[in-house]
Amino acid sequence: MGRSGSKDRSAIERALGEADLRVLLMVLFHMTGEERWLKAPFLPKRDVQLIADEAAGFSAEVQRAIRAAALDVLCNKEISPVINDPGDDLILTMMRACLGENVSAEYAPMMREQMGFVSLGSDITEPVPSATSECRPVLIAGAGVSGIALGTLLNRLGIPYLIAEKNAEVGGTWWENRYPGCGVDTPNHAYSFSFGSRYPWSRYFAPQPQIQDYLERSATEADVRPHVRFETEITQARWDEKKSCWRATLKSQSGEEEIEAMALVSAVGQLSLPSVPDIDGAKNFAGEIFHSARWPENLSLKGRNVAIIGTGASAMQIAPTIADEVASLTIYQRSAQWARPIPRYHDPISDNGQWLLEHVPFYAAWFRFTMFWRYGDGLLPFLHKDPKWPHPERSLNKVNDRHRQEMTDHITHSLAARPELIEKCLPTYPPYGKRILLDNGWYETLLKPNVELVTDEVTRICKNGVESAGDAHRNADIIILATGFQVGQMAARLNIMGRGGQSLAKTWAPDNPSAHLGITVPGFPNLFCMQGPNTGLGHGGSAMFTAECQANYIADAIAMMLLNEISSLEVSQEAHDTYVAKTDAEHEKMIWTHPGMSTYYRNSLGRVFSVMPWRLVDFWTMTRQADAKDFNATSR
Repeated sequence: MGRSGSKDRSAIERALGEADLRVLLMVLFHMTGEERWLKAPFLPKRDVQLIADEAAGFSAEVQRAIRAAALDVLCNKEISPVINDPGDDLILTMMRACLGENVSAEYAPMMREQMGFVSLGSDITEPVPSATSECRPVLIAGAGVSGIALGTLLNRLGIPYLIAEKNAEVGGTWWENRYPGCGVDTPNHAYSFSFGSRYPWSRYFAPQPQIQDYLERSATEADVRPHVRFETEITQARWDEKKSCWRATLKSQSGEEEIEAMALVSAVGQLSLPSVPDIDGAKNFAGEIFHSARWPENLSLKGRNVAIIGTGASAMQIAPTIADEVASLTIYQRSAQWARPIPRYHDPISDNGQWLLEHVPFYAAWFRFTMFWRYGDGLLPFLHKDPKWPHPERSLNKVNDRHRQEMTDHITHSLAARPELIEKCLPTYPPYGKRILLDNGWYETLLKPNVELVTDEVTRICKNGVESAGDAHRNADIIILATGFQVGQMAARLNIMGRGGQSLAKTWAPDNPSAHLGITVPGFPNLFCMQGPNTGLGHGGSAMFTAECQANYIADAIAMMLLNEISSLEVSQEAHDTYVAKTDAEHEKMIWTHPGMSTYYRNSLGRVFSVMPWRLVDFWTMTRQADAKDFNATSR
């Protein structure tokens, strides 16, 4: 179709009328090499809104000049890009101009990779000579985001692997979670892989069916699918000291099979095992009761009395979606949650917007960058405790207090018609102390006449409803348990036995998982975890990004083993302990260890085990290469 696709000049001009001008300026610089596009009067105004104003703060005159220049470039088929990969120095200048802020130089190589100017794992692009089909394969548990990312790199290296996927399709948590309203809380142009073809997301925040379709397409494009055994579970894995390999039992509909693997990778993540509360009387409920991640197919809610237990991310997506369909909706809240207003959450990406992303050179890359940056590291500095801050009971620092006031104002304004709801919905802890949620119609839903928010503790489930403190009974035909996941299980749920029969579950007990970089554990040679301890994101960013970082590190470690004829690679206790101590010390400075805070990020000992304290660029740098000095290696 070429640069202009099938559009004529007037149609291209109309499409440019909807372009993000900060992105269009970067396109002009790529295409012409003219530095004037990175200088005044063509410097965008800094905009920290989650979805920024496309006009970028420019006057009408400057807007016309940018669009006119872009129109001439796009309609001239004789023009080819002057700059393809800008390199680290030039991309830094471009990023600073695009955002209107002083981006640190350390972000340049990371963003070149994330924008596709260099490929993921660019340090390990060549096939490993010693990797043959006769090698024992790498065994991966799970074909979700992490499994697809790692499989992509192993394919490039020519390293044999097998993915055991318990479900009937790839996708992991996105295949399992199909509840009404299910979607991503990070814009999809950031919540996507840095590799593969562009996907035509219909909205900034896409719904679950599109994310699932994207993951299926990604697995096919990257040639990962032929390596997946569907409806197959790893029921146990034991380290064989004599053979220096993992002996794993795979269970499928056809029976059990034992295989040998050179390495074992857990790609099951943190949000895959539902947490189902033990509520008295639940077994006697006459209607349907289920966890949100196990939504029954073809379930009709029309005219039913529905109860939702829990007010986390899933509940905040389900309730606004079903409220107008049900006869009544009773929501049981244990604690109030902070939710950020997202004015353009449901905005579609127009046909013109899709055309720009598909046909304008470099537009999709820089559009991804702007989304990635606004959901990246900008918030993290304001999640650190200020020891001199005089109001620690409500916030951590001056900026955190401002965020609290902004969200408080949003709640009080949204619920002004029902003042009694304001007290129920105002959290008592500092903003971001728990996973921050997005208001995609939550408060509006609470105002509906058929919706009731109950803040009394659930005490019992009876045959036809739910009882709360004070023996209050409310009828229910259907009960939805939006009660989260067993975050601390991670790889331990795979029944893994390491050196000397050491159990990973016992090593991590009681609910205290730890790993070097969140990836490797002493006593468990050739074992790697993805989305493991302290790799979650509490300040922003994308799980696809961290999956790529971990995949890069693991692929590099396995390549190092093959190239150096290493049969056993085990992280040292010293490297592990040093990293964990550094992580814990950093968390002591942050919001999740603030006095009085309770969050699923912390365990019963008060230790933050789920999320990382690092910037995205820190984790990216840490996982570029596996450092041989961190490991005890045994040669063949």
